[in-house]
Amino acid sequence: MQIAVALFERMTALDAVGPYEVLQRLPGAEVVFVGENRGEVRTENGFLGLTVDATFDEVGSPDVVVVPGGVGTRPIVEADGHPLVRWVAQVHPGTRFTTSVCTGSLVLARAGLLAGRDATTHWGARGTLARLGAVPVEERVVEHLTDRVITAAGVSAGIDMALRLSELLVDDVAARAMQLMIEYDPQPPFDCGSLPKSDDEVMARLIAYSADKD
Repeated sequence: MQIAVALFERMTALDAVGPYEVLQRLPGAEVVFVGENRGEVRTENGFLGLTVDATFDEVGSPDVVVVPGGVGTRPIVEADGHPLVRWVAQVHPGTRFTTSVCTGSLVLARAGLLAGRDATTHWGARGTLARLGAVPVEERVVEHLTDRVITAAGVSAGIDMALRLSELLVDDVAARAMQLMIEYDPQPPFDCGSLPKSDDEVMARLIAYSADKD
């Protein structure tokens, strides 16, 4: 079972690494990090490098596709026929599941997989997702099992998606075993993980921190 995780410049690391930590432990799983060119890509802030081990041309029939998000998705979906978008459209007919985390859903939408369908993404990108033809919803994981498409909301939601995907690929016991293996038992010290739970003070600080990174 080949699981292809797409990598690109200015992606969000946990969008890829979170699902990887779950899926790479499934029996028979082979994870390949795929991209436009072999070699290193740098994540959003440039601090972390991840390695593309195979090009899109070298991975033509993956069983599972995971497309992470990050600010790097914006130039991808704005381009005319970007290689990642073309690859997703090309391989999807043969996958068991094509999935996204965070703004990776913008890539799926650009590839034509989400036209008129409910989908989720990071809360800050719902407007863009709608402009690309999908119907944004606030759910953490959205499934279209007949179409073999699953989208996850922002960043940490990729772990939830990967656990659900483990159940679909193997069974619920496998998914629970993966959850126990990574000791995924969230007990955050603050309850501010979504827009309805935040306030103006938190949002102002978030905006200030984001501006510092630009």
